Amino acid sequence: MSETASIKLQGEIYELPVITGTENEKAIDISTLRDRTSHIVLDSGYKNTGSTKSAITFLDGEKGILRYRGYPIEQLAEKSTFLEVVYLLIYGELPKKDVLEKFNVQVQKNSLLHEDMKKFYDGFPHGAHPMGQLCSLVSSLTAFAPESLKMHASSEEVDSSIIKLIAKMPTIVSWIYKGSIGEPFIYPSKNLDYVANFMNMTFGQVTHDFEIDPVAVDALNKILILHADHEQNCSTSTVRTVGSSGSNLYASVSAAISALWGPLHGGANQEVIEMLETIKADGGGVEKWVNKAKDKDDPFRLMGFGHRVYRNFDPRAQIIKKACHDVLNKLGLDDEVLEIAIRLEEAALHDDYFVERKLYPNVDFYSGIISRALGFRTDLFTVIFALGRLPGWIAQWKEQRESKEPISRPRQIYTGYTTRDYIDVENR
Repeated sequence: MSETASIKLQGEIYELPVITGTENEKAIDISTLRDRTSHIVLDSGYKNTGSTKSAITFLDGEKGILRYRGYPIEQLAEKSTFLEVVYLLIYGELPKKDVLEKFNVQVQKNSLLHEDMKKFYDGFPHGAHPMGQLCSLVSSLTAFAPESLKMHASSEEVDSSIIKLIAKMPTIVSWIYKGSIGEPFIYPSKNLDYVANFMNMTFGQVTHDFEIDPVAVDALNKILILHADHEQNCSTSTVRTVGSSGSNLYASVSAAISALWGPLHGGANQEVIEMLETIKADGGGVEKWVNKAKDKDDPFRLMGFGHRVYRNFDPRAQIIKKACHDVLNKLGLDDEVLEIAIRLEEAALHDDYFVERKLYPNVDFYSGIISRALGFRTDLFTVIFALGRLPGWIAQWKEQRESKEPISRPRQIYTGYTTRDYIDVENR
């Protein structure tokens, strides 16, 4: 017998079906509630509302579990490449060797930007925020791929849009950086893999290639994998909401980038570095700031500790912690901000206040440190986040499209005035 839930309204009892996911997640299906009762449910921020069924990512915050298409994040981060994970998220399976090689070739062939796009870069004023540029540039790809605008594009046309976006995103991001420092753009290389190619386009010179450090490439590879998808977060649900209207891939992803831009979403690793800079300006003493964080009457909060989803530990943080220390040890950087970060990590990991509350360093703490160590400017951190999250956005857009989900249309509880009669301006 199917499980049901009961709700009693105005003396009437209504039975609602209970849906069980493959990981035994339970949900009460209220999709017919309004038709049957004229009532809706109110859930501000959708914290307890399932907006869709999805086969892409499983997350259990209580147990610290994150899996892409069933594969534990720990295994993917250790054994896979970012481009492999891209294929897995979008197409559902890890690619066989010949399929992966073909996928790599397709990405390499489409990594160049149309020369006319340089005019967009020239049009941005000096100092324009990288995320604002990224939103505009991704959306502008529709002008160079008009087939992407078709409401009922063929699977081949959809795949073409997907490949182009994956391929061009590193070029777009690296050119944003180059334009901001007044250096010539570096074109993609056919001799480098996806991550190494991005680093070369970002930090290389026209006269010579960037010296690729495998430790640095591995660390960035892990950052991108760990950020590739994270269930129905703000930017991901934005992709599905915008895509549900029939919007093309580029417009939908551009909207997701705008959502990620918000400091409450994608700006956490940037806030980590800004916090460390504040501690440095104060003299670099960690104990004072740890005590401030423990003082409930002090507004100061340690950024990069704890997570609103993971109640025990962030599995991504355990993975990236090692990569972080590998990078710092290999590069041997003399950076006071990074030294403060290590002291802060050590203090928090051994302080009873943080241990008891499970306020461990999260993925944003370590990814911010790595990004700084690799040479990325702080205002580029969220752009790197977007590069990593891209395959998840694409997979979610593709899934809702193939599932033929209805256009997103939340309800509301109106709290404004009741009917009022118009008053002429002279009598107001």
